[in-house]
Amino acid sequence: MNDFLIYFNLGLTHVLDWNAYDHVLFLSVLVAAFGFKDFKPVIALVTLFTLGHTLSLVLAAYDLVSLSSRVIEFLIPVSILVTAIYRLFTAGKNVKSGKTLLYAITLFFGLVHGFGFSSFFLSTTGSSGVDFGRLFAFAVGIEAAQLIVVLVVLLLSLVFQSLLRFSKRDWVLFIAALVIGLSIPLLRANWIL
Repeated sequence: MNDFLIYFNLGLTHVLDWNAYDHVLFLSVLVAAFGFKDFKPVIALVTLFTLGHTLSLVLAAYDLVSLSSRVIEFLIPVSILVTAIYRLFTAGKNVKSGKTLLYAITLFFGLVHGFGFSSFFLSTTGSSGVDFGRLFAFAVGIEAAQLIVVLVVLLLSLVFQSLLRFSKRDWVLFIAALVIGLSIPLLRANWIL
């Protein structure tokens, strides 16, 4: 298998690994208020996460930013929880309002999660600095995996809202409450105070 496929697969499995479900929680609550008609902002959010994740790998590779893994592991569930709480307070409102905050949270989560994965990723490249071909393949894998998660969330949204007659507001509240319930144990397990 060539390098592109190896690193593409690494990015794909990094997001879709059920033992590390933080990506799925974050993406689910992030796009809960969107539908298929909102594909542009959804794609923008997913790509912004990938860019943040990739940027943090570059920053870590060149020792431009170094953060404690303990802080990173704490910030990951914090960003999920903040996004879910945001969704609770904005359920039923126009998804176009507050886009800047969502973009900032998404970029922050991408940066934080990239730092959390940087040690492992950099150990796979076997060299100092960044192999940009491998980094690109990894980023494409992350983007593809996130699009898979988003597609599943949007399909579930369609089923719950069309067939089961959930209102959009109730769907968003359901997802936000579920994500809060699942992220609190992550936060408690990684508490740093």
